Amino acid sequence: MRQLLILLLSISSAFGQANFVKIKILSSMVASTGFGEWGFAALVEVDGKRILFDTGAHPDTVLRNLREMNLDLSDITDVVLSHNHLDHTAGLMSLRKEVMLKNKAALSVAHAGKGIFLSRSTRDGKETNPMIEIRKVYEASGAKIIEHDAPVQIARNVWLTGPVPRPNPEKNYGRGLVLKHEDGKTEEDFLPEDLSLVIDTPKGFVVLSGCGHSGIVNTLEHVRAKIKNSRIHAVIGGFHLFGLSDEQLDWTADKLKQMGTQLFLGAHCTGIEATFRIRQRMGLTRQSVAVGSVGGGFSLDQGIDPGTIAR
Repeated sequence: MRQLLILLLSISSAFGQANFVKIKILSSMVASTGFGEWGFAALVEVDGKRILFDTGAHPDTVLRNLREMNLDLSDITDVVLSHNHLDHTAGLMSLRKEVMLKNKAALSVAHAGKGIFLSRSTRDGKETNPMIEIRKVYEASGAKIIEHDAPVQIARNVWLTGPVPRPNPEKNYGRGLVLKHEDGKTEEDFLPEDLSLVIDTPKGFVVLSGCGHSGIVNTLEHVRAKIKNSRIHAVIGGFHLFGLSDEQLDWTADKLKQMGTQLFLGAHCTGIEATFRIRQRMGLTRQSVAVGSVGGGFSLDQGIDPGTIAR
């Protein structure tokens, strides 16, 4: 029956936009089930195609939460890494080793933004980019990492933004690390590889973010300019808004409203108070804007599900 449903959905989506979309949060700070952490991961399903987005902050957190939720990733080939930070990449190899026991091709293709392997160091020269070492082990397992320097479609109605331009002054990232380019030039690390996942649906775009270091407004404007000028139905994930002033949050909320954003599920680094401020400013309800937790998520037919503890 499941295979028939997948076939029917695939045929339907071939002639239009995604009809079935489901996102399940596997790693975040608040947990309705399983274990919370300062990290992010989500399971994405679009018309039968399943994708893992980010892998959590500790090697075993997503594995433990998958067992709690009775979920299996062994049929998934593609994993998306939103950026290099360890709270999004630490679970990659432990998950790969686990799923390989059932399927050697599972989680064997990782998608990332151009620049994810560039050196990031402290002022005293200590390397901090975990992906430099993770890459060696991951590729040694028979897997590969594809770097994208522009928007790319990785499945029917599913896109990655690629690196996001920064026309708006959103600096939603920490300071102090030195980024070294391939030509030897250095500058402050602004997370150039940061990317998001985009799903095209009849209700508008559904956008999934790991940390949104590019800025949520920069990201959404890039999506509408380079993929399609559509309204934004839902934004889900981490957006690194917790440190913003009320004025900056109000500006962000106003921009989201202008783009027709209907649903907002703020997990990971978004911030609890920041999420409430966004809700208030946009004039939405707790059914439309909420804090996301492990076990919660989104579906196209039901909307956002923050999880029991976050409702």
